[in-house]
Amino acid sequence: MNSSLVFRRFWCFNAATSSSSTLCFASNKKPLVFLGSPQVSATVLDALLNASTAPDSLFEVAAIVTQPPSRKSRGKKLMPSPLAQHALDRGFPSNLIFTPERAGEDVFLSNLRDLQPELCITAAYGNILPSKFLNIPTSGTVNIHPSLLPLYRGAAPVQRALQDGVKETGVSLAFTVRALDAGPVIACERMEIEDQIKAPELLDLLFYEGSKLLIRELPSIFDGSAKVKAQPQDDSKATLAPKIASEESWLSFDEEAPVLHNKVRAFAGWPGTRAKVVIVDNKSGQDKITELKIITTKVCSRSNIQVNQADEITFIKPALVFPCGGGTALEVLEIQLPGKKVMSAAAFWNGVRGQKLKILSAAYENDHLH
Repeated sequence: MNSSLVFRRFWCFNAATSSSSTLCFASNKKPLVFLGSPQVSATVLDALLNASTAPDSLFEVAAIVTQPPSRKSRGKKLMPSPLAQHALDRGFPSNLIFTPERAGEDVFLSNLRDLQPELCITAAYGNILPSKFLNIPTSGTVNIHPSLLPLYRGAAPVQRALQDGVKETGVSLAFTVRALDAGPVIACERMEIEDQIKAPELLDLLFYEGSKLLIRELPSIFDGSAKVKAQPQDDSKATLAPKIASEESWLSFDEEAPVLHNKVRAFAGWPGTRAKVVIVDNKSGQDKITELKIITTKVCSRSNIQVNQADEITFIKPALVFPCGGGTALEVLEIQLPGKKVMSAAAFWNGVRGQKLKILSAAYENDHLH
């Protein structure tokens, strides 16, 4: 590359196919392109935008790449991704926000080349980056990944770590290669996992720590020393964190309470966890099956829970107590009925008005529903 470009860049490009305006920049700062999509990405963008305004900053955010607008619910208008909306709210130019369907599109790659980015940063972008993309930034592409790589490579690292009940996780800063989350690790930050923390809160914490890690390491990435010190991952120790499917949200009370509690924490936000219960009306003889979204739980520490039947749900203030596999029990503190707001277990119990509650078991379904 022409060395004069390092000190004073000047480039022009048509920002998007939908816009005929041509943008020009003149700067002695290195152009950085940021890729992200969900709200957690905004934490990293904020850190980059704030750091770029410092008097001694080496870089500027030249463009943002995010998922295309989508319809949030039926009939609603197209809405930008949470990151795009956040960037617009901060006054970032709309014609510097790219929304390709795929990161390998020719028009998008042409616009990216025109920017001559020194570095690309990804944080929960959600699109596969082809070699044609990875070859463009001079200093490479760096990803903030919320796990201690090579553990939990894939789409749902935080959720799968919580589901597995691990006591420690972290965030890694790694160079992006074609293989999924397999690039050399520049740095990582470890974090203990609290027993009650849920996926959305842990995700926020990890991306906050990841943004601090990124700002700290940017000078070494720009001067090339990060490439030298980055540690190759041991592929033999890799674990996978596949995308979560909505069908996984059902709870089976044949499993032990700690397993169910970890699943509730892991799937909080999306897709949530669900269970079906039977409200037994002894007067009318009519049983009613109700679907509950299980919001907040804890593992029951009481060893002297008395249940009349293996599938009977009791109320011990402030929780509904569900009998689980292996003689364990799960305390359910908050639930949500379809179409209703989240409520306490006590409020739900009061609404049941003394009727018995049972877990909908396979035996019950066979006896009553066939």
